[in-house]
Amino acid sequence: MFNSQFYTMKNLLFIILITLNSCNMFGQDQSSKKAESKNVDTTNIEKIILSEEEWKSKLTPEQYYVLRQKGTERPYTGSLLGNKDQGTYVCAGCDLPLFKSDTKFESHCGWPSFFDEIEKGKIKYVKDSSLGMVRTEILCAKCDGHLGHVFDDGPNPTGLRYCVNSLSLKFVKD
Repeated sequence: MFNSQFYTMKNLLFIILITLNSCNMFGQDQSSKKAESKNVDTTNIEKIILSEEEWKSKLTPEQYYVLRQKGTERPYTGSLLGNKDQGTYVCAGCDLPLFKSDTKFESHCGWPSFFDEIEKGKIKYVKDSSLGMVRTEILCAKCDGHLGHVFDDGPNPTGLRYCVNSLSLKFVKD
């Protein structure tokens, strides 16, 4: 006999594992050696430091969950995933420019993907060993907001895929 709640949780876990596997993020060391080599000095960026209450009043609950609590939006739900307009993607927490639209590409993983950052030093790279995986987390260098992760399976010229939550970005049209 199975408890129906247990069976539902088991199915949900299976769906999550399939999603992670389809994005090439489960069961293997995904720490990005290319991205780690890009980790440059970010001390020239003026930091923004706010209390948790100030962040909560500045951000929506969903943005707070992603940017401050290192959450992840569900795949294929982000408002910027299908955006094809020309412009700049900035941090939703502090407006620091992070990516240009001409570096965005369709990776079919469910989150906006870019092959390069807008400028060296705008993104911090941190080893992330959570959830039984080893990945490279990307953070905004100005506010330390969680953006997503970077992987070594992107297109030329960098070979990188910056997999970013839409909730951690705002788009500024040219």
